[in-house]
Amino acid sequence: MVPRPRVLVIAEAANPEWVSVPLVGWQIASALRRVADVHLVTQVRNRDAVLRAGLMEGQDFTVIDSEALARPVWALASWLRMGEGKGWTMLTALASLSYPYFERLVWKQFGPAIRSGAYDIVHRVTPLSPTANSSLASKCASAGVPFVLGPLNGGVPWPAGFDAERRREREWLSYVRGLYRLLPGRARMLRNCAALIAGSRHTLAELGTHGRERGVYIPENGVNPDALGTPSQQDVSGPLRCCFVGRLVPYKGPDILIEALLPLLQSGRVTLDIVGSGPMEDVLRQLVQDNALEGAVTFHGWLDHAGVGAVLSRANLLTFPSVREFGGGVVVEAMALGVVPVVCDYAGPGELVTARTGFKVPMAGRFALIAAFRQKVTDICDSPDCLPRMGADARELVRTQFTWPRKADHILQVYEWVTGKRDTRPQPFQVQTGDTPDVRSAHKITNER
Repeated sequence: MVPRPRVLVIAEAANPEWVSVPLVGWQIASALRRVADVHLVTQVRNRDAVLRAGLMEGQDFTVIDSEALARPVWALASWLRMGEGKGWTMLTALASLSYPYFERLVWKQFGPAIRSGAYDIVHRVTPLSPTANSSLASKCASAGVPFVLGPLNGGVPWPAGFDAERRREREWLSYVRGLYRLLPGRARMLRNCAALIAGSRHTLAELGTHGRERGVYIPENGVNPDALGTPSQQDVSGPLRCCFVGRLVPYKGPDILIEALLPLLQSGRVTLDIVGSGPMEDVLRQLVQDNALEGAVTFHGWLDHAGVGAVLSRANLLTFPSVREFGGGVVVEAMALGVVPVVCDYAGPGELVTARTGFKVPMAGRFALIAAFRQKVTDICDSPDCLPRMGADARELVRTQFTWPRKADHILQVYEWVTGKRDTRPQPFQVQTGDTPDVRSAHKITNER
């Protein structure tokens, strides 16, 4: 038998009880345990949740207490962002400035073991942001231990026509985000990475020559096989059930969605479930009240993962007009339930949805996007018979390509490549769509690809 690689997984954010980046960090680290001997290194704030998940401290994981710097930096960032759920670029930038202290403590504790050959690979999983440099890359290279970085994701440009949303999000720093490429140590880090995993094609392009030479594209989001849940029944006999899941903030576009669906909601052709909370909630509720849509739109507020699944599994469509989505985890979760997504053909969601599993609306300015979403959902209402088959195709796509074990297998190929057990770089992730002309080509519905 080929020995399993010994991997030190660095995931400053890795928490099974949180969402977004911490959950992605946890899921990747956990999935890798199936294919490698993993020791997880994470920040002290995650300790209790990791213990509750069944890992043994010292044996399975180690926590690093960087709170002396992390806590005041987080407090400063929270003040500068001027509002909960806003100013994410500012938050990421300041976190990136404090992150080197975490890695300094990691090297202090694990540097001797790395130099002695206790690990075959060091893999930094989080932060996901490509703006967070790593001093460990050059130190591991000097020790002769391959350093793998990623999945990196983020920095998708704001699309034209949404500057008002950009300002409402208080994304002032996004105007000069590209300056991160000039940060000291970035070029050295990229040179010393044995492999760079990119979570999106946009981020892979940002890595330039280093990405072309040592980059591997693997989308960051996935689902657990045992969490696929009860699939949507896709009953198309009555009003179609649309569902929005996400924070109620400008770039997610919940107001765009309500305006797009307005005539369909008023005529009773669709209903809308909104799952999530955020600073736009009062505005959205007022919009619903002003248009007498209380019987057609239901606000569920924040729900835990099981609650989200319960609402989402009753839907026909995930209607998700987010204009700047890096990963699109909710799109994968919807497809896992057999719910057909309708998304903007931009960034993360546009890379995940295929012509057999959902609908992609071309990115445009606000008013054009509202019109395009309205037309797309109207077309679906006119010809809904395709939805059961598309939902089944979506569920099968996730089952075969977007589970965390599947991602671990792909990352294992990266490990084999950087340790010389594989001669060629792994192929980038490619959605196997099997798209061929079928009966849907005769329908009124058309998919922009």
